[in-house]
Amino acid sequence: MSSTRNPQAEQMADESMVRNLRFQADAVWPQEWPLIEGYDLPDAPQVLDLACGTGEISRRLLEAIPKANLLGIDIHADHIAHAAAASQPFGARAQFQLGDAYHLDQEDDSFDLSLCRHLLQAIPDPAKVIAELVRVTKPGGRLHLVVEDYAMMHFSLPEAHLRKLEQIDPDVAADDASDLFWLRGPIAFARATGSDLRIGRNAFGHLVRAGLTDIRVNYLVIDTLRVKRDSFASIWIAWRDGYSQAIARETDLTYDQVVAHFDAMIAAIREPECYGVWHLPIISAALPT
Repeated sequence: MSSTRNPQAEQMADESMVRNLRFQADAVWPQEWPLIEGYDLPDAPQVLDLACGTGEISRRLLEAIPKANLLGIDIHADHIAHAAAASQPFGARAQFQLGDAYHLDQEDDSFDLSLCRHLLQAIPDPAKVIAELVRVTKPGGRLHLVVEDYAMMHFSLPEAHLRKLEQIDPDVAADDASDLFWLRGPIAFARATGSDLRIGRNAFGHLVRAGLTDIRVNYLVIDTLRVKRDSFASIWIAWRDGYSQAIARETDLTYDQVVAHFDAMIAAIREPECYGVWHLPIISAALPT
């Protein structure tokens, strides 16, 4: 995959992403598995985990579906090595390899379940990756997409951090500080690098145009009531550590402003009197038989 098709390669390869994948899996899996469990899968499905990262979800799938065979594909060699080493207890049921999401080596109609999680918001031309997923999935098989939407994250910020934001960022307003940040920061960063941080709402249209059926849209609620605050905060810390410099480089926000916004949201997650929520879309669809 060329750098133009992987504009967040630096951030995806950073050690902060390894942390992020672990804490995201902890937060997401308890709500995600019941959705997967509801799919009409064969007893021993062939599963593709595209953009598997370090295999956090791959291993959970192999545990949950004892007869599944899973192939994990990722563009980062270090992630693949980590996933393969951690998945050794599953033996030949777990296979991992380097691959390009735009040009998969696998044959047509190979998988009963094809997952793509936390990737489509980070790349341009997501329809081309969806087309590859459709190609390698069997008729009657299912696509499962975790597609982030960065206008679906909301926080009540602590007063002390609001005052700091007002001092460091003259455009901030107390009633929309966190919402404004996503628009001025990450969403603008993604637009500048050719990707779509609102793919969570736009993926539905891609699946319709691809001719898929039984399209289901669900939302996981990652919030300070359902997820341990430390785990929730650790996701934001990893994003702050991995993305602040890049966001400042590509937007009108300074590095200090970006860090201050992240720190305010992290404080909200940790503060018992504050509330934070991340609505995470999961969209699935079946291939026509």
